[in-house]
Amino acid sequence: MALSSSASSSTAQNPRRSLGLFANARKHKHSFIQFAAMTGILLLSLRSLGQKYRIHDLLEDTSALREERESLADRMGTVKRDLRREASLDSTGFLASRLRLLFGDEE
Repeated sequence: MALSSSASSSTAQNPRRSLGLFANARKHKHSFIQFAAMTGILLLSLRSLGQKYRIHDLLEDTSALREERESLADRMGTVKRDLRREASLDSTGFLASRLRLLFGDEE
């Protein structure tokens, strides 16, 4: 009993006793709502920034893939041209007709 009376007397002596989280939130409702809103805005801003950098990286990847596709198309064209040139040297014409079938050419 001595303990509870000393606890209640210390509470009476110290009116600035710390409140619980919910009691404090209720007491400072506007500040708590403002803090929650600002935290939400900060988190959305961070997410947006992350998405911005992800889009930037994807655009770089797209550009690199486009360049690689163009390079492969050029190499394929060079190989086809060289094969046709070699096939044109054949006197029978069999290789040239076979290449036209393989490449799907209508020449």
